[in-house]
Order: sequence, then structure tokens, then C-alpha cells
Amino acid sequence: MIGLISKRIVNSLLVIAGSLVLVFTILYVLPGDPTDMILDPTMASPDLVASLRQQLGVDQPYHIQLFRYFGHMVQGDFGNSLLNSEPVLPKIVKHLPATLALTAASSIVSVIVGIFLGVLSAIHRNRFIDIAARTVGLFGISMPTFWSGILLILIFSVNLKWFPAMGSDGWKSLVLPAITLGTVGAGFIVRMVRNSMLDIISDHFIMTLRSKGLTERAIMYRHALRNALIPAVTMMGMMIGEMLAGTVVIETVFSRQGIGRVIADAIMAKDLPVVQGVIFFSAIVYVVVNLLVDISYSVIDPRVRRSI
Repeated sequence: MIGLISKRIVNSLLVIAGSLVLVFTILYVLPGDPTDMILDPTMASPDLVASLRQQLGVDQPYHIQLFRYFGHMVQGDFGNSLLNSEPVLPKIVKHLPATLALTAASSIVSVIVGIFLGVLSAIHRNRFIDIAARTVGLFGISMPTFWSGILLILIFSVNLKWFPAMGSDGWKSLVLPAITLGTVGAGFIVRMVRNSMLDIISDHFIMTLRSKGLTERAIMYRHALRNALIPAVTMMGMMIGEMLAGTVVIETVFSRQGIGRVIADAIMAKDLPVVQGVIFFSAIVYVVVNLLVDISYSVIDPRVRRSI
């Protein structure tokens, strides 16, 4: 187990470093100059622009900027925003909890709804419940989040007045965004759990369990579901990245203060330090979640534990 965790940690560090290099390279080759965000290019003198470029370090070659960036990050210095000179790290720390709360709540919705409907769909194959569950899953996959979010606001905020339409104050403001983002993941989990359950139900060991006199409920939920969860857990780990990316749209629709809106505004303004800082913390969250997913395999499947 320790060897597995050590190997995954090393791989995770490589993924974080690779994502930072990729993002830095993309932002480096994009057209535009960061000094244009600070100075008016039509009013500033060439000497002032050159002095600012030297102060920001953007006049240096690519490799020097990259090594200097990594050197500052190792020291915990993520730089300052080009828009308002606000330090990047406190800004991310301030908005990160709201995004993590939205991602966690959306994941809970995805897991509960997806597994529940997937199991029901497999048990009642080709019946009304199966058709209804697959329809709900297809709706979650197909419906754009900005449209389903606006629809939920219209129904539950404007008409019924059950939940606030915008903001990030209290658990009530988290319900509609979590449902909007969670239904997307639930749609994929429904299909994954249903297909896995159908494959396992037709396996020989299920027939053996029935011949031993186990109840159908015990067979389905204690044995079949446990085996079917392995591919579903893999899907859940992969969806964390999708949900982190989805917060950009959701936080904009529901006017929530999180790093999704922070990075959206930073990309539009070409605020490179903020973009790089948000990508760094997002990569950390993604690799940590996938590390926990890898470890959970040994808990769900004893065969994985014995092979370590």
C-alpha cells in the first residue's frame, strides 16, 4: 500500500508540473502584452513600456521566465494581479472554499442520483423504471448547464421562491448550482453503473449465490453493486476535473464568488499570474482526488489489495 501511494504521489507531482508548463507555454505564445493591462499603449512612452516590461520580467526569453516562475512558486510567491496589484495567493485562498464546496456538493448529487438510478435501471431492465432512469441520465448529459441552471432559477427561485437565485451565502444558495452541475455527472454514472450491473448480474458467481439461497436484495446490493462500483469510481475521479471546469459556467450563471469566476475574468483580461495560480490549485485538487480514488480501489476490491 505504501509503495502504491508513493508511486501515485510521484506521478501526481509530475502531472502538476506538466500542467503548469503547458499553461505557461499557452499563455506565453498567446498574442498580447501584459503591459497593455497596466499602461495605455496609446499614451505611454516606449521607455516607460520597456521599463515596465523589464520590471515584470516579460522581456526575458521563454526558458528564463519559466524557471523564474517555478522558483517563485516553490517559495510560495504566486505574484500579483496585473489588474489591481492584489497578491494572487490570498485572492485564490479567499475564493477557493466556495468552489470546493460547490464541487463537493455536485459530486454528492452525482454519486447518489447516479448510483441509485443505475441500480434501479439494471434491476428493472427494459421496464418503465429502466426507461425513466435512462431518460433522466440522458437529460443530464445532453442539457447544457447554463440552460438547466436558468431553468432551475426560473422554477425554484422566481416562481416557487424556495432558493435564492444568486449569491453564495448559506446552504440554500448551494442547492441549485449543485443540482445543475451534479446532474451532468449523474447522467454518466447512471449509464456506467447500469452497464456494469448488467454484466455482473449475468456472471456465474451470481447464479452460485442464488443457488445458495441468498435473497435477491443481498445479491444485488452486497455483491453485484460492490463489483459494479469499480468502473463507477474511476468515472467519479475523472469527473472532478469536469466539475472544476464546469464551475466557471455555474458560478457565472448563479453569480457565485469562486475561482471559476476569478479565472474567467482573468482569462478575459489576460491576467497571467491569476490564471497560473488558479490552474496550479485546480491541478492539486484534481490529482489529490484521483489519488484517493486509486487508494479506494483496494477498499472496494480485495483483489487489488492482494496484488499490491
